[in-house]
Amino acid sequence: MKNELQALCDLFIANRDAVKAAFKWDSHYFYPVCANIFTARGVAVEEERLLRCKEIIKEQTGIFSNFRGNVRPALASMLALAEDPDRKMAQATDYYQMLKTEFWGSEYLALAAVLLTDLTDEAGLTEIIRRGKELYNRMKKEHPFLTSSEDSVFAALLAFSPRTDDQLIQDMEACYALLREKFSIGNSLQAVSHVLALSDRTPEGKCGRLMDLFDSLAQAGWKYGRYYELSTLASLAVQDADLAALTADILDADQFLSQQKGYGGFFGIEKKTRLMHAAMLVSDLNLPQNTTNAAAMTGTLAMVIAQEMMMLAVITSSTAATAASTSSGHSH
Repeated sequence: MKNELQALCDLFIANRDAVKAAFKWDSHYFYPVCANIFTARGVAVEEERLLRCKEIIKEQTGIFSNFRGNVRPALASMLALAEDPDRKMAQATDYYQMLKTEFWGSEYLALAAVLLTDLTDEAGLTEIIRRGKELYNRMKKEHPFLTSSEDSVFAALLAFSPRTDDQLIQDMEACYALLREKFSIGNSLQAVSHVLALSDRTPEGKCGRLMDLFDSLAQAGWKYGRYYELSTLASLAVQDADLAALTADILDADQFLSQQKGYGGFFGIEKKTRLMHAAMLVSDLNLPQNTTNAAAMTGTLAMVIAQEMMMLAVITSSTAATAASTSSGHSH
């Protein structure tokens, strides 16, 4: 394994264990996702700081706030990266109120509010909300049954794209049409088309890269997930790295993870999810560092959308698991 990938994998496991210590009672599905919020920035988790950020959310929001739901560990992780977490949280609650003028309030929107504090100031946010709402309405028109509140996060992020609304929507639709021939249609495929729309390669070129990457893993004997996991592979497909090298790196990272506590054995995370975490780490490795140019912005936003998709999948599965355990509790 490449030295820099090895270092990233080691940091990821250390971060996962630190997140786990800080959020003992939260869903274990969140630990790797939160760990990667730090790992993608090359930062080690400081447990005390993370616990303090958990308190900040409590101090600045009401008991029924969407900032306090399943999404709280991810929000606290994002705050912990800020120079001034109190100030960032105050800004996020302001942004949330602004977003609510056009979008339904939800945990997803709380997530968008925190993300947007890194990307724009309050003056810029007004335009992003206007454009994001326009994009959301057009997504809804194309896919009335698929488009729901979580897409408001994607619409707000896509609003940063230098491409026109027409280009973005046409691109999403072209990618969706190409990919539905191979993968199941649904929410996760729509999210993949959002990731791919950020890149200005042709739809055939981007979808071809994504499918080639998927197939090369299959040829190596690994089944990559066909649902929300695809967003992570899409974030790699829009980067400029060589596909054979990406495949080799993903397999190396997966091999490393298979030997770590929580990943191997009967009770470990399933292989499909582990492979997605490996792809996530390789995506971190290939992220352009200079976020001022368009390619870097595309890569960063693609990675953020892929991470959102993971978080949304985790929120959904956590909510479903909680509902199931609650209903089984009532039935006795």
